[in-house]
Amino acid sequence: MAVEIRAVVITASDACASGHRADESGDTLVRLLGESNAVVVEKLILSDDLEPLVEALMKFSERGDVNLIITTGGTGLGPRDNTPEATLRVIEREVPGVAEAMRAESLKVTKMAMISRGVCGVRSGTLIINLPGSPKAVTESFAVVKPVLAHAVDLLGGHTRH
Repeated sequence: MAVEIRAVVITASDACASGHRADESGDTLVRLLGESNAVVVEKLILSDDLEPLVEALMKFSERGDVNLIITTGGTGLGPRDNTPEATLRVIEREVPGVAEAMRAESLKVTKMAMISRGVCGVRSGTLIINLPGSPKAVTESFAVVKPVLAHAVDLLGGHTRH
């Protein structure tokens, strides 16, 4: 029996949080998750501040109705790009292959993938994945991780026999 993917989408963006830019990346992610039969439990926009990101990741990963958190934004080299640091503060185990696969595939499209710092890991049975902040990069990166999401969530849900 497969576990239903129940996701939270978090956009880390000062411009979106202040209302100066529409959250196209978060909206793209919600659409892609829906097309993949995942249930989006909640979507929120936060500034790039470290502590609110840490608090949100902790809160959602400890909820029993969430097994996937995908962030968009805050993975570059800018002084306010804090998403990887927030994720590393909360995860219990890293899943480096996911981030490596996204960067490897993105390198085929742009050399800028080399400076993407997104990470992936697990906290409290919840998979946390950092995606870049543009709708195009979200679409490309999601295509890379989509084939493993159901299996990863199944494993985290205790279904280790296949």
